[in-house]
Amino acid sequence: MAEDLEEDFEEGEGSEEVSEGPSRKLPIKKILIIVLPILLLIGAGAGLYFSGVLGGLLGGKDEPPKEAAAAPAKVVQAAVFMDLPEMLVNLQSSGRKQAFLKIRVALELEAVTDQPRVEQVMPRIVDNFQVYLRELRMEDLQGAAGMHLLREELLARVNAAVKPVKVNDVLFKEMLVQ
Repeated sequence: MAEDLEEDFEEGEGSEEVSEGPSRKLPIKKILIIVLPILLLIGAGAGLYFSGVLGGLLGGKDEPPKEAAAAPAKVVQAAVFMDLPEMLVNLQSSGRKQAFLKIRVALELEAVTDQPRVEQVMPRIVDNFQVYLRELRMEDLQGAAGMHLLREELLARVNAAVKPVKVNDVLFKEMLVQ
């Protein structure tokens, strides 16, 4: 039986099977070599298109929605600022040493017509600020994150106090921590 296999191999019957192995892998390699770069190019093109880079390069124009074009343009009003009285509060401290915060802020209102309403509820605004500020610790006011958090909290409290009126921002004029 081993002799028959040797004869078949010498005649070339076995060599056909050996040569078929690599020929099967060759089309798969060709397909990968051709298809993979095409898929990568399509993916890169789609990414550029959806990110807006490709539209700018091709000269695509961004047209405003029809709803925006039909709506009348808002008249831009000058910002209205209203100063609050200076506040001096003692901060929470764990030791015997007292820490104080002296702060002056201004409110940015949407319109001049909102100023009488804000003046009407000024005691409530000052009270809300005082209660919040007295609960702060020195660590709460450190760094830009502390300042940002303080601004957001004061803005939320003032908007709650002057409910129908909208205050756009709380601006720090002076802030001293001692």
